Amino acid sequence: MTVRLEVVAAEAWADRVADELIARVHERPSLRLCLPTGDTPSTLFSRLVARSAAGEVSFAGVTIVLLDEFLGLAAGDPARCDVRLNRELLADLAPAPAAIHTIDADAFHPEAAARAHDAVAAKGLDLALLGLGMNGHVGLNEPGSGPDSPTRVVGTAAATQEAALGRYGAGRSPVMGITLGMDRLLAAGEVWLLVTGSRKADILARALNGPEGDDCPASFLRRHPRLWLVADEGAAARL
Repeated sequence: MTVRLEVVAAEAWADRVADELIARVHERPSLRLCLPTGDTPSTLFSRLVARSAAGEVSFAGVTIVLLDEFLGLAAGDPARCDVRLNRELLADLAPAPAAIHTIDADAFHPEAAARAHDAVAAKGLDLALLGLGMNGHVGLNEPGSGPDSPTRVVGTAAATQEAALGRYGAGRSPVMGITLGMDRLLAAGEVWLLVTGSRKADILARALNGPEGDDCPASFLRRHPRLWLVADEGAAARL
């Protein structure tokens, strides 16, 4: 297991990750970057917007690839991942990234949309940023997903549906979604697992220190040779 573990005070966590990501963009202006949405990256995105506006970084050459997307939500629904990413990050980056690959949540054939997004990821991901779900999911790779799970249409777990409704303001319960597979994430050049809050302490300890298993798909990330796990003090309390 090769894990670079860093525990950062909650008030400094987002700035620490922003520093590292800005350094990557400076090193590789054409970075192919996979981004999640959700509670954890929101604060990071606000830092990136501010530092882009201050002239510290330009995303003009960067390609953004969305990690996952809910199906069955109306265009503009606040819980949709494309809506959140645009609202919290993309709309305020100037100049805009070179390319932005979201997932066609309105496609008549979701399986075709999943294949199209997989083809984007197959061109390579230099860096994948991931959050950690309360049930051990990464993206919408819910429990039951193995390390070879492909990009696909998936059913969402009850906890994921509850988060979409209760925290993200979904207009209806999203029972299906599309996610980049564990296979694509494990093939990325680097993986950063971003974890905040004491409510994630138990599942983070399970993912990092428990046995590998599809009951906790995040546990398979330990196979990656360049995994950076950055957590705040609350999330790291059980490590």
